Amino acid sequence: MRRITRRSALTMAAGTVTASTVVTTTAVTTASATTNDATAPVGQAATSGANPVLRTDLITHVTPRNNWRVIAVVLHHARPIDLQGDTIPPSTFQVTATLGGQTTPRTVTRVYPNTAAEVDDRRHAGRPGRYLVIELDPDDTNARASGAVDPLPLDRAYAVRQVADVTAGDGRLVLAAGSLTIRNNDLITPVVDDFTAGSFTDSTGFELDFRLYQPAGYVRSPGAPPTRYPLVVTLHGGGEVADNNMTQLTANRVAVTFAKPERQRRNPAFVLAPQIPLPRPMDGPDGTDWTDPRVQAALTELVDAFTAERPVDADRCYLVGLSSGARGIYALLPKRPRTFAAALATAGWGDPSALDAITHIPIWADHSVDDPVVPYREGRFGKPGTWTLMNALESAGARVTRGEWANVLPKAEYEARSRALLNRAHRAGSHVLFTSYPAGTTPVSAHLSWAQTYENDVVIDWLFAQSR
Repeated sequence: MRRITRRSALTMAAGTVTASTVVTTTAVTTASATTNDATAPVGQAATSGANPVLRTDLITHVTPRNNWRVIAVVLHHARPIDLQGDTIPPSTFQVTATLGGQTTPRTVTRVYPNTAAEVDDRRHAGRPGRYLVIELDPDDTNARASGAVDPLPLDRAYAVRQVADVTAGDGRLVLAAGSLTIRNNDLITPVVDDFTAGSFTDSTGFELDFRLYQPAGYVRSPGAPPTRYPLVVTLHGGGEVADNNMTQLTANRVAVTFAKPERQRRNPAFVLAPQIPLPRPMDGPDGTDWTDPRVQAALTELVDAFTAERPVDADRCYLVGLSSGARGIYALLPKRPRTFAAALATAGWGDPSALDAITHIPIWADHSVDDPVVPYREGRFGKPGTWTLMNALESAGARVTRGEWANVLPKAEYEARSRALLNRAHRAGSHVLFTSYPAGTTPVSAHLSWAQTYENDVVIDWLFAQSR
């Protein structure tokens, strides 16, 4: 991989990369993908059921709680598929996944044609087109797209066989069953595929890999008189320390949620997601990666270089982190109290004695009361958790507005509670908010309290409203 040096950092434009950055996104892009599938000629081949598959790809999804999952297989056919209002039973196709030398079936939940290689979330999904989408149950035990850290080798790992004919509503044979099994080519991961990949070498020679999302307005017209965009810097957790320049995107929906289309339409921004390399630095005073002096120095130089060389609104730089990433927030903000306009810190811990330097910075923190990994009060490595840190901020002069509700609430109710807390904070003149989740209310693991945080429009809109 070619690297970005300190002097040649961030020479990216219009979705391409020059000099020292490598783009590693993969997507299905063919000439026919841009045509109107519904109006393309069908002809005799569709009548006979002869409609060959040109390629097969997996669609993956980064979930809030279950990490990276394979949620569909998509078959790209030579000709459009039109069912004339009929549907395809899930039993028409058999799908297996071979992971770690074991081949096991995947559960097919829906099958439908579409005009693009993407999942359709509507109740009546699909429309006539060249792509046949085979949705899979994301809760299958073999649905994972990554292991403990690194992505799984999924090239040709999935096998698809059509075991029954597909007919249209008028009885016409559309797709004939056959004895051949086909395997997948690439992966399609919406949003993740829109991040470019690069690295940054600081003044000491220490390197940080990163992923970068660039807002559509900048990509369309990189040389135009600049619109200044906010910058969101995301700090991953300790489990994402790796050399793959991927896990910081796919292990948790932190960076991804800020780059998804609906979020960018609402709050267009650059999203910068650095990754701590292996062998993991552990020189920090409490044995965590974002407090390592080498990592902190490289991170701050990277942020400074990016802010100087891209159309970033320097008054709207935000720091977001979970677990040891939140620890990084509490360690970095006191050292750079004028760099970031606001921060979101989830399930973190830190040094209370340093917080008097950041009482002016808007922070929204959250933590599960029963967190077994980073205890709510005690924290880790002798540094207290969020509850104690919020008390320390209050003692230092910041007004802290507290709320508590279940972390398993439906999105609408969760956001209503968040809005009520924010309204209380406004009335009290408070810019520090703290959400606690009662014991037993955070699904999967009480440490994963961030699952709702970054999907919460109230919290994210609050972040983007802050200015230095």
